[in-house]
Amino acid sequence: MTGGICIYKVVLVDDESIIVQGLQRVVNWSKYGCEVAGWANDAKTGAQAIREHKPDILFTDIRMPDLDGLTMIAGLKSEFPHMQITVLTGYREFEYAKRAISLGATRFLLKPSKMAEIEEALEAMTQKLKHDQQISQLLGKSESLEGFTEDPAEEKNESNSFIVNAALKYIEVHYAEKLSLSELADKIYVSQWYLSKLLNKYTDKTFYDLLNNARIKKAKQLLKDPSLKIGNISEMVGFMDVSHFSRIFKKTENISPKEYRNSI
Repeated sequence: MTGGICIYKVVLVDDESIIVQGLQRVVNWSKYGCEVAGWANDAKTGAQAIREHKPDILFTDIRMPDLDGLTMIAGLKSEFPHMQITVLTGYREFEYAKRAISLGATRFLLKPSKMAEIEEALEAMTQKLKHDQQISQLLGKSESLEGFTEDPAEEKNESNSFIVNAALKYIEVHYAEKLSLSELADKIYVSQWYLSKLLNKYTDKTFYDLLNNARIKKAKQLLKDPSLKIGNISEMVGFMDVSHFSRIFKKTENISPKEYRNSI
């Protein structure tokens, strides 16, 4: 605490409520100029808390139900590049820890963590935030380091690449479903407008271009089977009506589905 004023906001996320409550009570947050702004016991509520409070520091588990921890870290560091993350987990795989650090986690602590380890992580994160602020001041930037000071989508880094690859893989698997940009963004822990910008930056295509390309790619395979009607293929790859399917197919391939089938 500097002059009695909190400098850094903290969010805690863990499905074990006893850990969240313990961290809130036991850690001397004010010693490091911090205060706990929010907390959550699951990934979805945690994401909401992060977007609401835009914390400088996050303590989080990455082994929670329905949670892809590495994708969560990549998503958070991609969208909130200045946020410092310490992982608290019972998962002891070294390669997993190494990847988490490479994607942007500051510290990877195994449960049960000693107080000295938590304090060291907190010290490291606050020092990194101070350093970023000093660099910002030296460069003459007036904006706050909270949230977006720069547009991270303009940079090609490991977290951004990880997120784009995760999005493309999800589309490849779920192309036949009624998939939306919003749903995809939720699955990889970023906002939909930010994901849209990343996809555009890395692939030069929109979400719907990528989705339609995946659907048409599968449709071309199915059209090789003469026993399948074009209307059925349209439904199988995720289009609600055959006329829309035909328009998208012709736009993509420059010929109609029927003409494509006859050319095989």
